[in-house]
Amino acid sequence: MTSAYTVRVRGRVQGVFYRASSADAARRFGVVGWVRNVDDGSVAMHIQGPSAAVDSMLAWTRQGPPGARVDGVEVAPAEVTSGIEGFEIRR
Repeated sequence: MTSAYTVRVRGRVQGVFYRASSADAARRFGVVGWVRNVDDGSVAMHIQGPSAAVDSMLAWTRQGPPGARVDGVEVAPAEVTSGIEGFEIRR
């Protein structure tokens, strides 16, 4: 079963390679979607894929890469978007 979520990660998550590390993790777990910085200093994501893979990616977001400090993660169900291939780093 495919599941999808929007995610907002707060803390020290910009300037610590959070987006690039997210893309690496997404490829490793087999999920698709996108990640981008938000003006308020947080990072936003859309992730979707097989439920077990999405769960693994969600667990990763709570820790992030070395150098990051995750203070909070907000997760909300999202619509599965057709036609997404890969995991895109957005500006």
